Amino acid sequence: MNILSLINALPGAAAQGLIWGIMAIGVYLTFRILDVADLTVDGTMCTGGAVCVMMLMSGHNIWVSMLAATGAGMLAGLATGIFHTFMGIPAILAGILTQLGLYSANLKIMGKANQAVNGNKYNLLVSLRNVKGVPFYQNTILIVAVFVVVLIAILYWFFGTELGCSLRSTGCNPNMSRAQGINTNVCKVLGLMISNGLVALSSALLAQYQGFADVNMGRGAIVIGLAAVIIGEAIFGRIFRNFALRLLSVAFGSILYYLVLQTVIWLGIDTDLLKMLSALVVAVFLAVPYWKTKYFTKPTKRGGNN
Repeated sequence: MNILSLINALPGAAAQGLIWGIMAIGVYLTFRILDVADLTVDGTMCTGGAVCVMMLMSGHNIWVSMLAATGAGMLAGLATGIFHTFMGIPAILAGILTQLGLYSANLKIMGKANQAVNGNKYNLLVSLRNVKGVPFYQNTILIVAVFVVVLIAILYWFFGTELGCSLRSTGCNPNMSRAQGINTNVCKVLGLMISNGLVALSSALLAQYQGFADVNMGRGAIVIGLAAVIIGEAIFGRIFRNFALRLLSVAFGSILYYLVLQTVIWLGIDTDLLKMLSALVVAVFLAVPYWKTKYFTKPTKRGGNN
Protein backbone atom coordinates (compact mmCIF):
# COMPACT_ATOMS: atom_id res chain seq x y z
CA MET A 1 0.00 0.00 0.00
CA ASN A 2 1.44 3.33 -1.13
CA ILE A 3 0.73 6.16 1.32
CA LEU A 4 1.22 8.70 -1.48
CA SER A 5 -1.78 7.29 -3.35
CA LEU A 6 -3.92 7.89 -0.26
CA ILE A 7 -2.62 11.45 0.13
CA ASN A 8 -3.32 12.18 -3.53
CA ALA A 9 -6.87 10.87 -3.15
CA LEU A 10 -7.73 12.93 -0.04
CA PRO A 11 -8.51 16.25 -1.83
CA GLY A 12 -11.05 14.47 -4.02
CA ALA A 13 -12.58 12.81 -0.97
CA ALA A 14 -12.79 16.19 0.79
CA ALA A 15 -14.48 17.79 -2.24
CA GLN A 16 -17.00 14.96 -2.51
CA GLY A 17 -17.60 15.12 1.24
CA LEU A 18 -18.40 18.84 1.00
CA ILE A 19 -20.84 18.24 -1.85
CA TRP A 20 -22.60 15.49 0.08
CA GLY A 21 -22.44 17.76 3.12
CA ILE A 22 -25.07 20.01 1.51
CA MET A 23 -27.28 16.93 1.19
CA ALA A 24 -26.55 16.02 4.81
CA ILE A 25 -27.68 19.49 5.93
CA GLY A 26 -30.98 18.82 4.16
CA VAL A 27 -31.27 15.49 6.00
CA TYR A 28 -30.49 17.27 9.28
CA LEU A 29 -33.41 19.67 8.78
CA THR A 30 -35.94 16.85 8.56
CA PHE A 31 -34.28 14.40 10.95
CA ARG A 32 -33.43 16.81 13.77
CA ILE A 33 -35.56 19.93 13.22
CA LEU A 34 -38.85 18.45 11.98
CA ASP A 35 -38.35 15.05 13.63
CA VAL A 36 -39.44 13.37 10.39
CA ALA A 37 -37.76 10.38 8.77
CA ASP A 38 -37.78 11.47 5.12
CA LEU A 39 -36.74 8.77 2.65
CA THR A 40 -37.47 10.98 -0.37
CA VAL A 41 -33.75 11.78 -0.34
CA ASP A 42 -32.76 8.66 -2.28
CA GLY A 43 -34.91 9.81 -5.20
CA THR A 44 -34.22 13.54 -4.95
CA MET A 45 -30.47 12.88 -4.98
CA CYS A 46 -30.87 11.82 -8.60
CA THR A 47 -33.58 14.30 -9.60
CA GLY A 48 -31.40 17.37 -9.01
CA GLY A 49 -28.52 15.97 -11.04
CA ALA A 50 -30.82 14.78 -13.82
CA VAL A 51 -32.52 18.17 -14.18
CA CYS A 52 -29.21 20.04 -14.04
CA VAL A 53 -27.58 17.85 -16.70
CA MET A 54 -30.56 18.00 -19.06
CA MET A 55 -30.83 21.77 -18.67
CA LEU A 56 -27.15 22.12 -19.52
CA MET A 57 -27.53 19.89 -22.55
CA SER A 58 -30.44 22.08 -23.67
CA GLY A 59 -28.14 25.10 -23.70
CA HIS A 60 -29.11 26.78 -20.43
CA ASN A 61 -26.74 28.65 -18.13
CA ILE A 62 -25.21 26.68 -15.25
CA TRP A 63 -26.87 28.91 -12.65
CA VAL A 64 -30.28 28.54 -14.27
CA SER A 65 -29.74 24.79 -14.45
CA MET A 66 -28.87 24.57 -10.76
CA LEU A 67 -31.85 26.75 -9.83
CA ALA A 68 -34.14 24.47 -11.84
CA ALA A 69 -32.61 21.44 -10.10
CA THR A 70 -33.28 22.98 -6.69
CA GLY A 71 -36.86 23.74 -7.71
CA ALA A 72 -37.37 20.15 -8.86
CA GLY A 73 -36.17 18.93 -5.46
CA MET A 74 -38.59 21.27 -3.70
CA LEU A 75 -41.43 19.86 -5.80
CA ALA A 76 -40.43 16.36 -4.68
CA GLY A 77 -40.54 17.55 -1.07
CA LEU A 78 -43.95 19.10 -1.75
CA ALA A 79 -45.23 15.74 -3.01
CA THR A 80 -44.02 13.98 0.15
CA GLY A 81 -45.54 16.73 2.29
CA ILE A 82 -48.92 16.39 0.58
CA PHE A 83 -48.85 12.61 1.00
CA HIS A 84 -48.07 13.04 4.69
CA THR A 85 -50.32 15.95 5.69
CA PHE A 86 -53.24 16.07 3.25
CA MET A 87 -53.56 12.30 2.71
CA GLY A 88 -52.59 11.25 6.23
CA ILE A 89 -49.88 8.81 5.13
CA PRO A 90 -47.09 8.26 7.72
CA ALA A 91 -43.99 10.31 6.93
CA ILE A 92 -41.68 7.36 6.34
CA LEU A 93 -44.15 5.71 3.93
CA ALA A 94 -44.85 9.02 2.18
CA GLY A 95 -41.12 9.36 1.50
CA ILE A 96 -40.94 5.84 0.13
CA LEU A 97 -43.86 6.50 -2.22
CA THR A 98 -42.30 9.70 -3.54
CA GLN A 99 -38.92 8.01 -3.90
CA LEU A 100 -40.55 5.21 -5.90
CA GLY A 101 -42.32 7.67 -8.18
CA LEU A 102 -39.14 9.69 -8.68
CA TYR A 103 -37.35 6.67 -10.15
CA SER A 104 -39.70 6.74 -13.14
CA ALA A 105 -39.63 10.54 -13.23
CA ASN A 106 -35.82 10.55 -13.33
CA LEU A 107 -35.78 8.06 -16.20
CA LYS A 108 -38.21 10.27 -18.13
CA ILE A 109 -36.17 13.41 -17.40
CA MET A 110 -32.95 11.89 -18.73
CA GLY A 111 -34.49 9.67 -21.38
CA LYS A 112 -32.24 6.80 -20.32
CA ALA A 113 -30.45 5.46 -17.25
CA ASN A 114 -27.62 8.02 -17.36
CA GLN A 115 -26.49 11.17 -19.12
CA ALA A 116 -22.94 12.57 -19.28
CA VAL A 117 -21.74 16.17 -19.44
CA ASN A 118 -18.28 16.95 -20.81
CA GLY A 119 -16.44 19.70 -18.95
CA ASN A 120 -14.79 20.79 -22.19
CA LYS A 121 -18.14 21.39 -23.87
CA TYR A 122 -20.18 22.76 -20.97
CA ASN A 123 -19.21 25.55 -18.57
CA LEU A 124 -19.40 23.55 -15.34
CA LEU A 125 -19.10 25.19 -11.95
CA VAL A 126 -17.25 22.29 -10.29
CA SER A 127 -15.34 19.32 -11.67
CA LEU A 128 -13.21 16.44 -10.48
CA ARG A 129 -10.39 17.81 -12.64
CA ASN A 130 -10.39 21.08 -10.67
CA VAL A 131 -9.71 19.58 -7.25
CA LYS A 132 -6.01 20.44 -7.51
CA GLY A 133 -3.58 22.03 -9.94
CA VAL A 134 -5.87 24.92 -10.96
CA PRO A 135 -6.14 28.63 -10.02
CA PHE A 136 -7.54 28.87 -6.50
CA TYR A 137 -10.77 30.56 -7.65
CA GLN A 138 -11.57 27.51 -9.81
CA ASN A 139 -10.78 24.98 -7.10
CA THR A 140 -13.76 22.70 -6.46
CA ILE A 141 -13.14 22.51 -2.70
CA LEU A 142 -13.12 26.31 -2.38
CA ILE A 143 -16.26 26.76 -4.52
CA VAL A 144 -18.28 24.13 -2.65
CA ALA A 145 -17.01 25.44 0.71
CA VAL A 146 -18.34 28.89 -0.22
CA PHE A 147 -21.67 27.26 -1.13
CA VAL A 148 -21.81 25.55 2.27
CA VAL A 149 -21.01 28.74 4.20
CA VAL A 150 -23.57 30.81 2.28
CA LEU A 151 -26.28 28.17 2.71
CA ILE A 152 -25.60 27.91 6.44
CA ALA A 153 -25.80 31.71 6.76
CA ILE A 154 -29.14 31.78 4.90
CA LEU A 155 -30.55 28.91 6.99
CA TYR A 156 -29.34 30.53 10.22
CA TRP A 157 -31.15 33.73 9.27
CA PHE A 158 -34.30 31.91 8.14
CA PHE A 159 -34.66 29.78 11.27
CA GLY A 160 -34.35 32.94 13.32
CA THR A 161 -37.45 34.43 11.67
CA GLU A 162 -41.00 33.88 12.90
CA LEU A 163 -41.64 31.31 10.17
CA GLY A 164 -38.38 29.50 10.89
CA CYS A 165 -39.16 29.39 14.60
CA SER A 166 -42.57 27.92 13.72
CA LEU A 167 -40.81 25.11 11.85
CA ARG A 168 -38.55 24.39 14.81
CA SER A 169 -41.51 24.50 17.19
CA THR A 170 -43.45 22.08 14.98
CA GLY A 171 -40.68 19.52 15.18
CA CYS A 172 -40.16 20.03 18.91
CA ASN A 173 -43.79 19.94 20.10
CA PRO A 174 -46.52 19.84 17.43
CA ASN A 175 -49.36 19.80 19.95
CA MET A 176 -48.18 22.96 21.69
CA SER A 177 -47.47 24.56 18.31
CA ARG A 178 -51.06 23.97 17.21
CA ALA A 179 -52.27 25.41 20.50
CA GLN A 180 -50.29 28.57 19.71
CA GLY A 181 -52.03 28.90 16.35
CA ILE A 182 -49.24 27.47 14.16
CA ASN A 183 -50.34 25.51 11.11
CA THR A 184 -48.10 22.50 11.65
CA ASN A 185 -49.06 20.87 8.35
CA VAL A 186 -47.86 23.89 6.38
CA CYS A 187 -44.64 23.92 8.41
CA LYS A 188 -44.01 20.23 7.73
CA VAL A 189 -44.56 20.69 3.99
CA LEU A 190 -42.30 23.75 3.91
CA GLY A 191 -39.59 21.95 5.86
CA LEU A 192 -39.70 18.98 3.49
CA MET A 193 -39.48 21.33 0.50
CA ILE A 194 -36.45 23.16 1.88
CA SER A 195 -34.73 19.89 2.80
CA ASN A 196 -35.25 18.29 -0.60
CA GLY A 197 -34.30 21.51 -2.36
CA LEU A 198 -30.91 21.34 -0.63
CA VAL A 199 -30.57 17.65 -1.52
CA ALA A 200 -31.29 18.43 -5.19
CA LEU A 201 -28.76 21.28 -5.15
CA SER A 202 -26.17 18.86 -3.78
CA SER A 203 -27.12 16.42 -6.53
CA ALA A 204 -26.66 19.10 -9.20
CA LEU A 205 -23.16 19.82 -7.90
CA LEU A 206 -22.37 16.10 -7.70
CA ALA A 207 -23.46 15.50 -11.30
CA GLN A 208 -21.11 18.27 -12.46
CA TYR A 209 -18.30 17.00 -10.25
CA GLN A 210 -18.43 13.42 -11.54
CA GLY A 211 -19.45 14.41 -15.09
CA PHE A 212 -22.72 12.50 -15.32
CA ALA A 213 -26.11 11.88 -13.76
CA ASP A 214 -27.23 8.32 -13.17
CA VAL A 215 -30.62 6.98 -12.12
CA ASN A 216 -28.97 5.08 -9.24
CA MET A 217 -26.73 7.90 -7.99
CA GLY A 218 -29.00 8.51 -4.99
CA ARG A 219 -29.19 4.91 -3.80
CA GLY A 220 -28.25 4.78 -0.13
CA ALA A 221 -28.09 8.59 0.11
CA ILE A 222 -30.17 8.65 3.30
CA VAL A 223 -27.59 6.40 5.00
CA ILE A 224 -24.74 8.73 3.99
CA GLY A 225 -26.75 11.73 5.18
CA LEU A 226 -27.51 10.14 8.53
CA ALA A 227 -23.88 9.05 8.90
CA ALA A 228 -22.74 12.64 8.36
CA VAL A 229 -25.29 13.97 10.86
CA ILE A 230 -24.45 11.39 13.54
CA ILE A 231 -20.65 11.64 13.09
CA GLY A 232 -20.80 15.44 13.15
CA GLU A 233 -22.90 15.46 16.32
CA ALA A 234 -20.75 12.82 18.04
CA ILE A 235 -17.47 14.64 17.39
CA PHE A 236 -18.47 18.31 17.48
CA GLY A 237 -21.69 18.19 19.52
CA ARG A 238 -20.09 19.32 22.79
CA ILE A 239 -18.28 22.32 21.31
CA PHE A 240 -20.75 23.40 18.58
CA ARG A 241 -23.80 24.67 20.45
CA ASN A 242 -24.90 27.42 18.06
CA PHE A 243 -27.41 26.41 15.36
CA ALA A 244 -25.14 27.58 12.53
CA LEU A 245 -22.22 25.66 13.99
CA ARG A 246 -24.38 22.55 14.28
CA LEU A 247 -25.12 22.79 10.57
CA LEU A 248 -21.39 23.22 9.97
CA SER A 249 -20.69 20.12 12.06
CA VAL A 250 -22.91 18.14 9.69
CA ALA A 251 -20.78 19.26 6.74
CA PHE A 252 -17.64 18.32 8.69
CA GLY A 253 -19.21 14.93 9.45
CA SER A 254 -19.73 14.35 5.73
CA ILE A 255 -16.10 15.22 4.99
CA LEU A 256 -14.89 12.85 7.71
CA TYR A 257 -17.16 10.13 6.36
CA TYR A 258 -15.61 10.36 2.90
CA LEU A 259 -12.09 10.62 4.24
CA VAL A 260 -12.67 7.42 6.22
CA LEU A 261 -14.27 5.84 3.17
CA GLN A 262 -11.24 6.71 1.06
CA THR A 263 -8.96 5.23 3.72
CA VAL A 264 -11.03 2.03 3.76
CA ILE A 265 -10.71 1.75 -0.03
CA TRP A 266 -6.96 2.38 0.25
CA LEU A 267 -6.67 -0.43 2.80
CA GLY A 268 -8.04 -2.81 0.19
CA ILE A 269 -11.35 -3.69 1.84
CA ASP A 270 -13.93 -5.06 -0.60
CA THR A 271 -15.86 -2.07 -1.97
CA ASP A 272 -19.00 -4.23 -2.20
CA LEU A 273 -19.14 -4.01 1.61
CA LEU A 274 -19.05 -0.19 1.81
CA LYS A 275 -22.84 0.22 2.09
CA MET A 276 -22.96 -2.39 4.84
CA LEU A 277 -20.15 -0.66 6.72
CA SER A 278 -21.97 2.67 6.38
CA ALA A 279 -25.16 1.16 7.78
CA LEU A 280 -23.25 -0.33 10.72
CA VAL A 281 -21.55 3.00 11.47
CA VAL A 282 -24.92 4.78 11.54
CA ALA A 283 -26.45 2.03 13.71
CA VAL A 284 -23.62 2.23 16.25
CA PHE A 285 -23.65 6.02 16.50
CA LEU A 286 -27.45 6.04 16.85
CA ALA A 287 -27.18 3.48 19.65
CA VAL A 288 -24.52 5.41 21.60
CA PRO A 289 -26.99 7.79 23.37
CA TYR A 290 -29.16 4.80 24.38
CA TRP A 291 -26.16 2.82 25.65
CA LYS A 292 -24.88 5.85 27.51
CA THR A 293 -28.22 6.35 29.27
CA LYS A 294 -28.75 2.69 30.07
CA TYR A 295 -25.28 1.50 31.04
CA PHE A 296 -23.20 4.54 32.00
CA THR A 297 -25.61 6.87 33.78
CA LYS A 298 -25.83 6.49 37.54
CA PRO A 299 -29.41 5.92 38.75
CA THR A 300 -30.84 8.81 40.75
CA LYS A 301 -32.21 8.16 44.21
CA ARG A 302 -35.85 8.93 44.77
CA GLY A 303 -37.08 10.54 47.95
CA GLY A 304 -35.12 12.27 50.71
CA ASN A 305 -32.30 10.97 52.90
CA ASN A 306 -33.26 8.83 55.88
